[in-house]
Amino acid sequence: MSDEEELVERAVGGDKAALEEVIHLLQDPLYRLALRMVWRPADAEDATQEILIRVVTRLASWRAEAKLLTWAYRIGVNYLLNLRRKTPQEASELSLEDFRDDLADGLATADYAGPEAALLAQEVRLSCTQAVLQCLGRGERVAFVLGEIFELSSTDAAWILDITPAAYRKRLERARQRIRAFMGSTCGIVNPQAFCRCARRVQKAVAIGRVAPGRPLLSAHAVSPSGRGVADAAAQLHRLHDAAAVLRAHPDYAAPQAKTDAVLALLRSGRFPLLE
Repeated sequence: MSDEEELVERAVGGDKAALEEVIHLLQDPLYRLALRMVWRPADAEDATQEILIRVVTRLASWRAEAKLLTWAYRIGVNYLLNLRRKTPQEASELSLEDFRDDLADGLATADYAGPEAALLAQEVRLSCTQAVLQCLGRGERVAFVLGEIFELSSTDAAWILDITPAAYRKRLERARQRIRAFMGSTCGIVNPQAFCRCARRVQKAVAIGRVAPGRPLLSAHAVSPSGRGVADAAAQLHRLHDAAAVLRAHPDYAAPQAKTDAVLALLRSGRFPLLE
């Protein structure tokens, strides 16, 4: 019996410490999945709470047919693909072509040099790469996130999506082609000849409320213990300049502890049938 199987067996058997360990093992990866799919941290927190409840209440059905996290991703992906709440990009049906036009509108001729210039440029980059993903349909978005952001194998990603590996690879390639074309023609990090520069989008982004001076959502986001922070994640941009690397260069965001505590409180409240 593997360590994961032993842990789950104890959790299903009523060991509260084991159950908490399962939740702490899964919470940050599931939060990062939710964040890449729904864009806003607050929405990702709510989604993560719902996913964790679904995972835990189905824990007895896990048969080690896949790693525990892979199995949890499958539950999370199913929830996120069927989420009724739409992101702003989805609600406005903003395409990558529309987003390119949006980025060009109001682009300054020089880098922003005001207070917190470096931090705000970092926040623009992180926010922009989140927004790029939202311009993909949910099916292509999750395929790209699993394959290019989380770097899962096509076998695991296909299992998560409940499709064949061949169908998954085809879906992923469509997403890759669209992202590469957009980033290559737009993003100055990927292509020095492209028009957009993070530091030249700061003023416009602040004006329309996409980033807030003094309240950075992503640059100051908590990271997992021993996880990479903003500086570590950004360092790879100096080594890699392809589209996937730019979208991947986010810190290892951590799920807020308050949401984890809320999940545990709900499970202990008796409102949910624990470990059906």
